[in-house]
Amino acid sequence: MTRPNHDPYPLSWYRNDLEQRFGFRGGRFTNVNAKLMFLLALVGTTLFYITLFFLPDSFFKAMCTERGVIPYPTVFFGFWTLAILAVKWSKLREQRKALAFPVLPDTIGFVISPNTVDLVLEIIRKTASDPNAYLLYRRIISTLSNLKNIGRVSDVNDILQSHAERDENALETTYTLVNGFLWAIPVLGFIGTVLGLSVAIGGFGAVLSSTTELDTISQSLQQVTAGLATAFETTLLALVIALFLYLMATALRKAEEEFLDSCAEYCNSHIVEHLRVSPFEPDEE
Repeated sequence: MTRPNHDPYPLSWYRNDLEQRFGFRGGRFTNVNAKLMFLLALVGTTLFYITLFFLPDSFFKAMCTERGVIPYPTVFFGFWTLAILAVKWSKLREQRKALAFPVLPDTIGFVISPNTVDLVLEIIRKTASDPNAYLLYRRIISTLSNLKNIGRVSDVNDILQSHAERDENALETTYTLVNGFLWAIPVLGFIGTVLGLSVAIGGFGAVLSSTTELDTISQSLQQVTAGLATAFETTLLALVIALFLYLMATALRKAEEEFLDSCAEYCNSHIVEHLRVSPFEPDEE
């Protein structure tokens, strides 16, 4: 679907979605475009190391650039995860905007029934140019579109609950790649530790077998300590990155769960409480 040139609607997914602005097909709801996330990670990693190149020597610079090859994929996976979480935050913020708009007419005692459901759907269409791109509106539209086939108000609750469960499962799948990276980053650090210890132990054995002079051993051990630095600093870098990203992912997951709860409350107060499906059960709910 192409983005409209002029969009007068209060809400527009194609106008406000960050991925659409980059010219990529946006992921559904809070899901992300994998290709764009890879490119953002590549750009972020490149800029990070270019910046390090111009900075003065420091412990952090040495840890990222002088400890073998492991820090490079570690930083890259870190930026990839960060890109996913940052874009998901942006998409969640856009999704939450739908909660601020009413879907019922300003009529006292308005009742949603098969005869008035089109009024509600029309308000939604005037609010968002692409209402099905918003999780809340998709849930409401899907439910009200079948209102004529629903016999009881409790059936509406069942449909909304079914949508809520599917949305929760869909939310969980959006973290598959993030969970994989949060597992891979510490593992990369441990691989760096094994490689560093291997170099250090191998170097120490070579020193002992080549000479018995204390001065020579002392000088050669300086090279051995470089392997120990690689061993421990690659793990330190990986664990720090993983910890930061894990906390960020946890906060985002909590925010998305709260958003789903808000959607459920919105549907209950704006839809279920105003429903009158059958004239034979006006006060059932």
